[in-house]
Amino acid sequence: MNRVTFLVDGFNLYHSVVDASRDLGGASTKWLDIHSFCKSYLANIGKDAKLERIYYFSAYAKHRQRSDPDVIIRHENYIKCLRATGINDILGRFKQRDLSCPKCGQTIEKHEEKETDVAIATKLLEACFLNECDTAVLVTGDTDILPAIKTALKHFPDKRVMCVFPYRRKNQELAQLVQGCFRVKADKYLNHQLPNPMPLPDGTHISKPTTW
Repeated sequence: MNRVTFLVDGFNLYHSVVDASRDLGGASTKWLDIHSFCKSYLANIGKDAKLERIYYFSAYAKHRQRSDPDVIIRHENYIKCLRATGINDILGRFKQRDLSCPKCGQTIEKHEEKETDVAIATKLLEACFLNECDTAVLVTGDTDILPAIKTALKHFPDKRVMCVFPYRRKNQELAQLVQGCFRVKADKYLNHQLPNPMPLPDGTHISKPTTW
């Protein structure tokens, strides 16, 4: 049996989903069933592939609440839906950084996502060290994870590391390093949408935001 664990870079995937929606003429893609989406790759990984765990890494963009008051509520509700499908969420944070323009001296407020890349890298190595999986599949096209992949392959040669590249996120460096990769087409997201409304274990339901 090949135990497969997926590690999903939430923001890398989110921006891909937005690109897909635009390229599909505004089709609704954000209500993505990540569990179903990941599970659909098991047959491509191998006949003996069995889904072990799915980890979803993201952060709440609280700094956007001034312009979009419901942004956190939507994200929280979406994560509740993901949890209901059995996904484990690991949340980082955004940190404010003030940048000063060298020409005019004006200060610009910028927010950067923190901890997510490190959390993915740590979980990859932890899953290998604790023997929680035989194959780790990274759903990302971000090269920040490269050092962790190299370390995993060096110290755990019996493990496989693969990549699912979200739509428009293929990375050649990652593709050359991992032991297999898949490219997501835009319409793939349409085939893996959560029910609307989504039933939760406590008997309540969450409806898809109208803008999604």
